[in-house]
Amino acid sequence: MENNEQNVLQKHVVFFDRNKDGIIYPSETFQGFRAIGSGILLSSAAAVFINVAFSRKTRPGKSFSLHFPIEVKNIQMAKHGSDSGVYDTEGRFVASKFEEIFAKHAHTHPNALTSNELKTFVKSNREEKDYFGWLAGYLEWKVLYSLCKDKNGLLQKDTIRAAYDGSLFELMEKEKSSKKHANPPDSTI
Repeated sequence: MENNEQNVLQKHVVFFDRNKDGIIYPSETFQGFRAIGSGILLSSAAAVFINVAFSRKTRPGKSFSLHFPIEVKNIQMAKHGSDSGVYDTEGRFVASKFEEIFAKHAHTHPNALTSNELKTFVKSNREEKDYFGWLAGYLEWKVLYSLCKDKNGLLQKDTIRAAYDGSLFELMEKEKSSKKHANPPDSTI
């Protein structure tokens, strides 16, 4: 599927399809998280949680697979409850919902969220008795904040927008790679 034919939710996850075959396996989720700077423990936990939770939902009519593949073309079927509503049921970006995040929750800075504002925002999305949605939303935003907050502890609007459309992950991988090449390991050991 061409990138311009993908909905925004597909663009959000396609980074993790490391071999670009339209299917994301746990090993690719792990590799993607490592590529953006996550540690081994977080990358491992993310691979298990994400693939186990969303594989079945993205594979309608197919039998259960212990390989826990996620089909990128059907990722909107895995949209969980208690989310921000920025993706609609078809995986399209809803700009008004995105702007609403900042209008309602960015009290300290109009184009960024503090840690406390982010917590309030995530809690405000909770649907009654949707425990999986609560957990998924909390983890998504916690990881984004921990990896992408700026030096002042703010999660910038542009960063959040880039996370939604997936461009953030490519940027993070390039930054990590350039830092690695700028600081090669000491070869004298």
